[in-house]
Amino acid sequence: MQAQTVYAIGECMIELQRSAAAGSAGHAATMDYRFGGDTLNAAVYMARLLDPARVRVAYVTGLGVDGMSAEMLASWEREGIDTSCVQRLPERLPGIYMIETDPDGERRFHYWRKDSAARHWLEAPEAGKVLVQLAASPLVYLSGISLAILAPADRELLIAALAQCRARGGRVVFDNNYRPRLWESAETAREVYRRVLANTDIALLTLDDEIALYGQESVQQVIERTRGYGVAEVVVKCGADPCVVWADDSLHQVAPEPVQDVVDTTAAGDSFGAAYMAARLSGKDPQEAARAGHRLAGAVIRVRGAIIPLDAMPAPL
Repeated sequence: MQAQTVYAIGECMIELQRSAAAGSAGHAATMDYRFGGDTLNAAVYMARLLDPARVRVAYVTGLGVDGMSAEMLASWEREGIDTSCVQRLPERLPGIYMIETDPDGERRFHYWRKDSAARHWLEAPEAGKVLVQLAASPLVYLSGISLAILAPADRELLIAALAQCRARGGRVVFDNNYRPRLWESAETAREVYRRVLANTDIALLTLDDEIALYGQESVQQVIERTRGYGVAEVVVKCGADPCVVWADDSLHQVAPEPVQDVVDTTAAGDSFGAAYMAARLSGKDPQEAARAGHRLAGAVIRVRGAIIPLDAMPAPL
């Protein structure tokens, strides 16, 4: 049986982190670099968790033709990600972000991405073919960031592809990941989210992001609003507290195992979503999928950086 391909859409950037000695007396400040981005993080973890003979993970984005872009591409391919939908744009470069973490592992981000290649992937000559592939996919995954970085006309093209995907029997998974600085206004973001959620099967929502976009709300209010758009499966992530899952006309709370030695919460939500999607694609029910999400997120936050080493991955449930 030929493997099915699921598509993750978004942006991968160069992730900079200060070394331990950076800026200390007698030492020049140095930076370590890795690659990361919300949907790319999720794509890597999905590729690690899924059987590639049954499900392949493809990443959809834009990159330049520079050496760092080539290094990114090679790193994804080593993870088993299908890169055939990556659009190479000769006049563009990848975006950059720097993470600063406090003693509790909470992080602050600084971005240099205003004209990154990923913002322009739908302008590439082969982008039309990619939209056709998305429309025929069994599953398409994207986030609020995937949409925020696009020009309004490109968002329209992508939303149309999502609608076609669902009309043909595919599923759409949307992670809210709301970043105010990327949007023209909160009103624009709310309207775009509404239209995307109207074409969504599984919503992966971070409660703090919902509050930032819609105002102070309870988990129940978030679920009711999202269900009102026609979303059949809603997961509300609540940090270290139990997540709340609405599926099959039932509401469930799923608690994570306690994690004591947190060093970096980067990609906690992305890894949760990846494990959740991988479990659902493997036939697990929503509660089992949420437990798998918590388990992977708990491992990720014990290691610095968005993508943890293979030997730090938890054993499958």
